Amino acid sequence: MLVVVSAFLCYNSFAADVLVEAESFENKGGWILDQQFMDQMGSPYLIAHGMGKPVSNASTTIQFPESGTYHLYVRTYNWTSPWTENQGPGKFTVKVNNKKLPVVLGAKGSGWLWQSAGKVKINTIDATVSLVDLTGFNGRCDAVYFTTEGGKMPPSDVKELSRFRKVKLNIPEIPAETASFDFVVVGGGIAGMCAAATASRSGCNVALINDRPVLGGNNSSEIRVHLGGSIELGPNKGLGRIIREFGHSKSGNAQPGSYYEDEKKSRFIANEENVTLYSNYRAIAVEMDGNKIASVTIKHIETGKEMRLKAPLFSDCTGDGTIGYLAGADYSMGRESRDEFGEELAPEIADKMTMGSSVQWYSKKTDRKTSFPDFNYGLVFNEDNCEKVTMGEWKWETGMNLNQIDDFERIRDYGLMVVYSNWSFLKNGLKDNAAYQNLELDWVACIAGKRESRRLLGDYILKQDDIDKNVFHEDASFTSSWSIDLHFPDPENSKKFPGAEFKAATRHIQIYPHAVPYRCLYSRNIDNLFMAGRNISVTHVALGTVRVMRTTGMMGEVVGMAAALCKKHDVTPRKVYQQYLDELKIMMQEGAGKINNVPDNQRFNEQKFLKMPRALKE
Repeated sequence: MLVVVSAFLCYNSFAADVLVEAESFENKGGWILDQQFMDQMGSPYLIAHGMGKPVSNASTTIQFPESGTYHLYVRTYNWTSPWTENQGPGKFTVKVNNKKLPVVLGAKGSGWLWQSAGKVKINTIDATVSLVDLTGFNGRCDAVYFTTEGGKMPPSDVKELSRFRKVKLNIPEIPAETASFDFVVVGGGIAGMCAAATASRSGCNVALINDRPVLGGNNSSEIRVHLGGSIELGPNKGLGRIIREFGHSKSGNAQPGSYYEDEKKSRFIANEENVTLYSNYRAIAVEMDGNKIASVTIKHIETGKEMRLKAPLFSDCTGDGTIGYLAGADYSMGRESRDEFGEELAPEIADKMTMGSSVQWYSKKTDRKTSFPDFNYGLVFNEDNCEKVTMGEWKWETGMNLNQIDDFERIRDYGLMVVYSNWSFLKNGLKDNAAYQNLELDWVACIAGKRESRRLLGDYILKQDDIDKNVFHEDASFTSSWSIDLHFPDPENSKKFPGAEFKAATRHIQIYPHAVPYRCLYSRNIDNLFMAGRNISVTHVALGTVRVMRTTGMMGEVVGMAAALCKKHDVTPRKVYQQYLDELKIMMQEGAGKINNVPDNQRFNEQKFLKMPRALKE
């Protein structure tokens, strides 16, 4: 298939150019499309995630406006530059019509930049461009730009570059295509899936936006976190049964990808005839009408196509509270002070610390001695501080003292660097490494699992007192059963790597299941915005119990029901609380699920809890 990339005369009548977005390559080979940071760096990109082994080439066919000599520029990033001034490990080159250009890319500089890759002679209009990975250590390519005018590279500023891209790729400022729905759900994790399916079953025409090729968020095969929390708890025992329709039958973190049953999630949504799934689309902007969202603009992460989705109701299930943030919703981020909500578990002084993000990994045993390249880019492991393990799951957690949105690429990259650096020492530096000689890395996550960022504020903010006292709320909705599980830097890891921790610890404070107010599930200042997931209206302390995925799925179920009531009565989410709460209660007690059987290990055992020693509860 021939991919025709927008190409035309530019700057002056004597220059011609072609801009090729790496994510649009028709054959991605072993390169992975990474969209996690496009809001910060401007675009998705391709990453050579080979765990130390070069991946196969990515390639595409383009059309040039004319033959001639073209200067080639590549937008790339030396990803270890925050920790070392040495050349980085993410090295790659470019081939044009099977001619490899001599310049090594991705190993210099300290930020996303355009790097000159040399010149190439184009004799025919059609040409093949390939990305050639040299190391397997996460080289990254955002775009490739050809121009007959030497020294005229695209802008580096993200906003200027966005305008440049739209011009070069013929993307209109206002999306040409618009679709209308009753309810738009942004985010295809467990919360978003349940919100979309429940609203669909209650009579709504729903759009579900997911910016990855697979559904499930942290529970997908890309991140591999098991479903936590219990379902079908009072007062609304119907909630949560829907999760059994797609939930995994095997549990555990950082397990083989098949454990997470992505295909079951896909079938679950595909079978909802009132749900339109926009897979591989990311929400990038909102249009407001007073205090209401009128539409959301979504962008395809491969083609760059943009379109608008209009609806009277929206739900932010992004985890990061992205839609609420773009709409101007009130939000919180970090830890509140102890005095603000009277929380014993809160710090005395408010700060920006959050729970971190995990890059999980595991190795496999082979029948031969295996090798791994030396990897040393600023993080030094030795006999005393190395981690003598064969896998890493939730405890491998980074970025607690960084901004989990603005600094997220650095957070993920540090997670990768830790895995590679430690494994390199185990394979190449550890004196007694017999246990590792026949092992090799089998899986390292490229998509990081995030726990906490923005929390959108609703008419009620759940706090520790609600949980400790099991406070009754007339609008009690889903029930949270997980312990108050607040991660913090592991003290032993902090001693070895002060200020550069990569492991977390926690203290599980057992709770009695508590029902969370419906008022935590809609914005207090954006009139038609729901939220479900880890971005609901809670304090940092309260987030420790509501953030696990069976619980967030029940949030989505409640939101889907409330959206149906909003449609039925032509009201806003707040009005459901004020005028139609009894109707919502009936729906919650019945639930939206079709499967009645629930394994015992997902039910909360009240008698067992009451008999539990106090030390275990705390």
